[in-house]
Amino acid sequence: MYLDFYNLREFPFNITPDPRFLYLAPHHKEAYDHLMYGINGRKGFIELTGEVGSGKTTLCRAVLSNLGKDVETALILNPCLSETQLLRAMLNDFGLEVRGRDRLAYVEKLNEFLLERNHEGTNVALVIDEAQDLSPQVMEQVRLLSNLETDQQKLIQIVLCGQPELKARLARPDLRQLRQRITVRYHIPPLTLEDTTMYIKHRLWVAGADGSVVFDPSAVREIHKYSKGGPRLFNAVCDNALLAGYVARTRVIDASCAKQAIQQLEGPK
Repeated sequence: MYLDFYNLREFPFNITPDPRFLYLAPHHKEAYDHLMYGINGRKGFIELTGEVGSGKTTLCRAVLSNLGKDVETALILNPCLSETQLLRAMLNDFGLEVRGRDRLAYVEKLNEFLLERNHEGTNVALVIDEAQDLSPQVMEQVRLLSNLETDQQKLIQIVLCGQPELKARLARPDLRQLRQRITVRYHIPPLTLEDTTMYIKHRLWVAGADGSVVFDPSAVREIHKYSKGGPRLFNAVCDNALLAGYVARTRVIDASCAKQAIQQLEGPK
């Protein structure tokens, strides 16, 4: 609706986790480096946590898309699975033919696949998003996957990505064996006001902005205050703020546009 008005090629603030729009603020860059180190270094288990909307999924997708050709990957987005369903989803995502419902057969097939890839010199990485919602039984199954290893290295690197509740889940006494196997951890903190300014500029640039649309400092302050440093809320507010600017026929997005956008998100009170 407002693309032509602002001379944009595409919408800059969609809430889908598109790695092209990823802005690596300092803490996100550290998180990215931790994930890369854990996967490429074959560290086994890696834990990534952050608040809702902090950019975890987008970051994980960026990591998966930037790994070398010597790393085969799978991404599980639905954690509400049984042990057997998880194994089946993994095999499907790795492109393996799955028959029957025998969990032991699934594990054997996965082990064969991992040994074949290891023989070829290929690393294997699995990312489980929203891992705080995994049941204790499924978490135990995930732990058992770490037993698939050679004398020299882990055959599969598993990234547990979730909200801060994941830490509490892993602190349970019955999950201590899994917790002790996690060797790489990172928690993404909220973005600062300065990060927010750069985040907005970056996404506008990726969308093709030529400088004709500007978020002034007053708008950025309102957006940061409302979102508490969360990129997902940045996107929602900024998209509505651009719409407000379009309606007002202004290419300078100020505090009034941001406040209108926030009111739209909050709805009537």
